Amino acid sequence: MSSRILTASVIGVDAFLHDPAGTLAKTENGTVAVFANNAPAFYAIAPQRLAQLLELEASLARPGSDVTLDGELFNDPAPAPLAVPMGKFAMYDGWQPDADFQRMAALWGIALTQPATPEELAAFVAYWQAEGKVFHHVQWQQKLARSLQMGRAANNGQPKRDLNTLSEPDNHIPPGFRG
Repeated sequence: MSSRILTASVIGVDAFLHDPAGTLAKTENGTVAVFANNAPAFYAIAPQRLAQLLELEASLARPGSDVTLDGELFNDPAPAPLAVPMGKFAMYDGWQPDADFQRMAALWGIALTQPATPEELAAFVAYWQAEGKVFHHVQWQQKLARSLQMGRAANNGQPKRDLNTLSEPDNHIPPGFRG
């Protein structure tokens, strides 16, 4: 039976048991495959290599983007990634699109000049909560992008104006105006 070996360093189980720390110190990348009966029995990892792997895993767990921004431009600390339910789920209060929603919408062919306003997001969530349908997180984001595109198309690509705001009168008299 053949097996795939995941490291260049290989040692027998008896030799490993005589000097485990010395064996790990001699490896080039901090990992060693320990063999028993001509097959890998287990892998041993040095503490430094384990720390590197855990750091790499943590960086891959964060949602990524191909756009990097200079940290000096922002005073606020980076927001923690939102927990997204796995699989399909019904819309719920507090649902939020990903931080890179506008970039993803552009990949789907929907160019949004502004992110979703809280009012637009609340209307979207309320509508789909009442529907009770279930979709994956990415599908919900696609629906939101299409909803924003359709809603803003009727208003020249801008979010709808808040009807409850009071307009301020203009007290400026233009030059040359006599009245």
